[in-house]
This record gives sequence, C-alpha cells and structure tokens, in this order.
Amino acid sequence: MTQRFHPMPFGSQLLDDGRVKFRLWAPGADKVELCLQGLAPEARLLMAAEDDGWYGIITEFAGSGFYYQYLIDGRLYIPDPASRYQPQDVNGSSQVIDAKAWRWKDSDWRGLPWEDAVFYQLHVGTFSEEGTFSGVKNKLDYLVELGVTALQLMPIAEFPGQRNWGYDGVLPFAPDCRYGTPDDLKDLIASAHEKGLMVFNDVVYNHFGPEGNYLHHYAPAFFTDRFHTPWGNAINYDGKDSHWVRRFFIDNALFWLEEYHFDGLRIDAVHAIFDESEPDFLQSLAKAVRHRLGQHRHIHLVLENDHNAAHYLRPDPKRPNSHFDAQWNDDFHHALHVLLTGENDGYYQDYREQPIRHLGRCLTEGFAYQGESSPYRDGRKRGEPSRDLPPTAFVPFLQNHDQIGNRAFGERIAELCPPRALRAATALLILQPSPPLLFMGQEWACSSPFTYFVDFPENLGEQVAEGRLNEFAKFPPYQEPELQTKIPPPNAVETFEAALLDWRELNAPSHARWLSYHRELLSIRQWHIRPRLAELEGGKASYHILTDTALIVQWPSVSGPTLTMLANLGGDAVPLEHAYQGQILFASEDEAQQPARLNPWTVVVLWAENDE
Repeated sequence: MTQRFHPMPFGSQLLDDGRVKFRLWAPGADKVELCLQGLAPEARLLMAAEDDGWYGIITEFAGSGFYYQYLIDGRLYIPDPASRYQPQDVNGSSQVIDAKAWRWKDSDWRGLPWEDAVFYQLHVGTFSEEGTFSGVKNKLDYLVELGVTALQLMPIAEFPGQRNWGYDGVLPFAPDCRYGTPDDLKDLIASAHEKGLMVFNDVVYNHFGPEGNYLHHYAPAFFTDRFHTPWGNAINYDGKDSHWVRRFFIDNALFWLEEYHFDGLRIDAVHAIFDESEPDFLQSLAKAVRHRLGQHRHIHLVLENDHNAAHYLRPDPKRPNSHFDAQWNDDFHHALHVLLTGENDGYYQDYREQPIRHLGRCLTEGFAYQGESSPYRDGRKRGEPSRDLPPTAFVPFLQNHDQIGNRAFGERIAELCPPRALRAATALLILQPSPPLLFMGQEWACSSPFTYFVDFPENLGEQVAEGRLNEFAKFPPYQEPELQTKIPPPNAVETFEAALLDWRELNAPSHARWLSYHRELLSIRQWHIRPRLAELEGGKASYHILTDTALIVQWPSVSGPTLTMLANLGGDAVPLEHAYQGQILFASEDEAQQPARLNPWTVVVLWAENDE
C-alpha cells in the first residue's frame, strides 16, 4: 500500500515525531495566535513572526484530528486558508489531518492516455441519492457500463452552506464536508482507478466566494484593484507580493494531483486570471505539474477560456512542458445549439449567421472565433488561430453545467429540440475526434433541470437572486414581470432539490432507449475511432458545406484512411453529389440504405480510403 502526501509551506502538517507544524502567511497582521480548540479552556499559542509576512509554530499540544483556528491581532478568528478539512463550514474551525494515514491500493495506476478521454461531468451533491462522494462511488459500475472514461467533478472545495455549485469555494484545499471526509474522497478516486476510470477535479483560481473569505483582513496582497472580475477584485498574480499568491495556487494544483491522486484538473474561467508576467501563472502552473508528476503517470490539464487563447494549447520549445492538453470548446456548443433550437440572442448572436460554417470550423480547426470580431462583445476581436492544433486539443459538449444553469429555468437540451434532432447532435458529438463531454443525466435525457443554486445567508442570497434577475431582464423573453416571478431563486432549497437526478426515470422505456443509444455510440467510439486518434494531425481536416444545415467533414489519418462525417442538422433531405463509400461505422436509422442523399436530422460516419 502507498502513502501520498504533498508538502506545503503553509497550513498544518503532522510531523513524524507526532508534533504539528502550523504556518500562515499574514503580511497584514501584527500578531497571530494559534487557537487549539476542544480543550477547556481554549489553548492560545503565540506564533513566531518570520520573514516576508509569515507566522509559524511547531507544537506538541496538537495532533491528528485537533480542531484549530488562527486569531488575528487578538480580534478576528479565521480558519486556516490551507485547511485540509473544514467540518464546521467555512466560518468554523479547521481540523488537523494526517494525510499519510490513508493507505492507497492503486499504486499500479498510471492513468490513461489523453486519447482515451470521454468526460462525464457531475455535481456530487445532486448526482446520487446520497449526494456524497460515497454516492458517486456506488454509481461507478453504471458509468463504466455507459462507456465514459473520465469523471469530471464540479468543484468540491469547501463552500458556504449546505448546497452550492462549487464555484463559491473559499478554502481550496478542503473537500467540502457535506460530501464526506478526505478519506471518502480518496476512496472514491481509488475505487474509480480500480475500475479503469480517471477522475478530474474542477479548480477555481480566478476568485474566492463572497461568504467566508477572510484573506482581505490579514493578507490583502492576495488581491489587486488593477483588474476586476464579475466577482470583485482580481487575484494578484503579478503585482507586489504575488510570489506567495502564485505559490498558494500552484501548490493547490499539486496537492489535488499528488495527495488525492486526481488524474487531471479543469481550471475554471482562466480569462478572469490577469497576469502580465513572463512566464505567466498558467504556464508556471503547467510546468510545475508536469515537472513534479508528469514523469511517472498521465496527468492532464484542461482550461476553460473565453478568450480562445490557442497558445496555451500549443507546445512551445522555449517553454517546455508549459502547455495544456485541451480547452472546453464553447464555440462548438453555441453553433450546434443555434442549429438545434434556433435561439440566437445573448452569446448565441455570434453564431446566428451561418451556424453550420461555425460548426464546420470547430470540427476541423478547433475554435470558430480565431481573431474575428464578436458582435456579442461589442465588436472586440476574440481568439487566436488554432487550425494547426490536433482535434484532441478541444473538449466539445452538447450540455454542461453552465449551458444548462445559465438558462433562467435550467432546461436541458431534450426540452428544447425534437428527439430526432437530439439523436443526430448526440451522434455528432460522440463520434467526432475530440474528447467529448457529457453532463450527468444527459445519457438518458433526464428531465431534472439544473438551475444555479446556493445556500448563502439571507441578505447575500437576496442580492444574488436580484443580480440574476437583472441579468435575465436584458433578454426579451424574460422582461415580463410575471415570468420573472417564476424564475427559481438560487437560495431556495427547492431549486436545489429540483436539480437532483431522478434515477427512477431509467425504468421508463423512453429514457432507457436514450441510455442504450449513448452506450452504442460510446462503444463505436472506443473500438473504431479512439485507436486512430493519434493519427489525426492538426491542420489537415476540412469541411464542405452542403446547405445551411448540412456539411461533410473529413479528418485524414497519417496511415491512409480518412474519418468522414456527413451530417444533416435540418428538417429537409439533402442530395449528395457523390455517393459515400467506405466502412460505415454509424448511420442514423436507415441512412445507410440511402447513399445518394442525407435524410433530415441524420449523421453518417465512415472510414474512407483516400482514393475513393
């Protein structure tokens, strides 16, 4: 059995002799005391002031399981910002954790190659009946049978209250206590590895949540007013004292990958990370991860980046090991969504003109926007050239937490387009070369909405609800006061409860058929597409538009055959100039019997020899 522990310059650490070391970076404090709780009376120990704003102490009066807080200048109790466990929520005491106590049984696990990735995004609190790490563990066999290979957990870092999407976390080293203990999370990951599944963590390095963040009081250098985010002042990654801020988050990435044995990270909204230094924070993070861990096992790093900054996805000889494996491809979703639903307001307005062309560019070049002006962004240019990148550098999806939850009522795509259209879009998503992502319940067309939910104190909850209503009021469908009153308030427990997956739906024939369909497509991908992904080079793919809703896409392989997809995402049949030939991997319904045309809402995928 294996022990795993990530050493850090901050937080609490149980030493080999039984004593505990505590360190806190508090450059804005004049005095810091360690408060050991659970004793009568509470023990207060003065921490020694060190260089560069640090305070530290090693004591024999604490041990594994002890509860503690820090007292700043005799006035403010705070949790440890690097708390490994926070059983009393974000405002309570931290707990000393012996990270070496858990004995890992997956010492032979080296992860999976990136080409194997098929993502399944889930929210721990709503995925299972239990709403815990153990509840996810109980569904692992189901996920293996489905055919996915990578669990993408929505953020699990300690957040305020009983329920949250996870993007309001304030203690990024502590798995949220509502989901279970640190050992419960480790058990989930080890069990997933035993079944051949990777596990990814979603980390938030662009802001802290609005409740339970005390850093302003004792470490104001964590933030800068030179840049602003939708959540307030930006994190200071390149200003005075930014060295320790960068170290805090880079260690957080290493912590999850090393101590918890995650296989990769999805880094949230990096367009809200501002850093003008060279190398910047993201490049430094990637290099640190690959230098420390990438030599021994597969480690994968994925970005969410509205800027479509392709340079992060491209290996650079001048900065070896500083790139990321892939980026979530919003462009793919938006273009496909316009084709399926006809919606074209908000950010969909960027795709209303020739959405099939945008989709074709996504399928062959990665981004639809590679430097073009964005009408939604008031004409500002968006993106960088990405044609040279391989298809595996992009993660496409038909649904995810944002694209469902950013809707006023959290409707899933199955409610927004006809079943035949959804079947075609699902085949296109799963059988194109890029590693696809499914959102929990998508595989059976579940009916549960996924609206934004939180559990904040009443005043803050009201502010969040008001802000959400103001955002929706900008769109014509939601300007009627009567309709606004029906939008689920984020702070209501009913909004959370509505998002719980109803696994009983699988007993209904219609939902069971959707599940069977997804299993069939994922099996085709595993056996016929995945083995050749490494042969599909960047810059070689092409697309040909047939009509406003139909296209042919070709991805040549270095060994000869070309992966070809014909897709008609409209309600009219489309004639073909040439009958398609080759090894048919998939054809919608009876489409294989109609080689001279594409019926409405159909997809055909085949391997074709180049001389055919």
